[in-house]
Amino acid sequence: MLKPKISVIGAGNVGMRYIYSLMISGFARSIVVLDNNKARTEGEVMDLKSCMPFVSQIEISVGDYKDLKNSDIVVITAGTKQNPGQSRLDLIKNNIAIFKEIIPKVTEYAENAIFLIVTNPVDVLSYAAYKISKKPWQKVIGSGTVLDSARLRLLLSQHCDIDARNVHAYVLGEHGDSEFVVWSRAMIGGVLFKEYCPMCKKCDTRTSFDSIFREVKEFAYKVIERKGETSYGVGLSMTMITRAVLKDENSILPVSCLVNDYYGISDVYLSMPSIINKGGIRETFKIQLAEEEVDNLKKSADTLKSVIKETGL
Repeated sequence: MLKPKISVIGAGNVGMRYIYSLMISGFARSIVVLDNNKARTEGEVMDLKSCMPFVSQIEISVGDYKDLKNSDIVVITAGTKQNPGQSRLDLIKNNIAIFKEIIPKVTEYAENAIFLIVTNPVDVLSYAAYKISKKPWQKVIGSGTVLDSARLRLLLSQHCDIDARNVHAYVLGEHGDSEFVVWSRAMIGGVLFKEYCPMCKKCDTRTSFDSIFREVKEFAYKVIERKGETSYGVGLSMTMITRAVLKDENSILPVSCLVNDYYGISDVYLSMPSIINKGGIRETFKIQLAEEEVDNLKKSADTLKSVIKETGL
């Protein structure tokens, strides 16, 4: 078996966009795909194999749980998809049941792998995977607000007419309706926005920030309303997390992780800036937040804890 090896559970649009992105990136040498719909998955893999002459050497196959053995990362995208008008938290009951079936099998065959959870609601299901698998929390990572933060950076860059790579800002907390922007720490070219905006004077800062954040929060819902799901951005954000692990990058990404003893918050998965490397999460930054941001983080934690309590995890 070629290494590095990535196994993906769930061959829906999100899973396949990720695999396609991963294939082009050249980070993995072996990809195993698992899905209940074997015929469709075989068709997807056959289609991907026609791309092989254009990319680095890679082995892609349809497998079963026993084929997870020796995986470096197991990515879980399987679950009930989000429908128009449905919040991520509405998905919880069905997807918890699916995880109670999936996670023990994954743990049995890929006990040393890092788990990357993508299924929504990702914070609750990352916590579920951590509890069910009994793995160290550092090795159970949720995709979190990596994509939300990328959308924020894009919109800020367009608003300020600055390359998005020079904008540094995070959406943290729940990957969902209670998420929030850490405006107090947002930077453009090394300058805090709270210092840059008075110098720029092109807009009403508070109004513009509120409008941009509202667009970030509504982005996925608008896409789902029009095409039924979001997948391209999710696939690329998953590839970024995968690269950080496989290449031992020590990259800082706002992934969903276990939070303990942070502004009185403990025992819940939330998106926080975390250093990602070959061991999973090396460290989570407990950044100093403004008072309003602390309240928002606590609101996210309370929202998720109430859901977790209902699941009996």
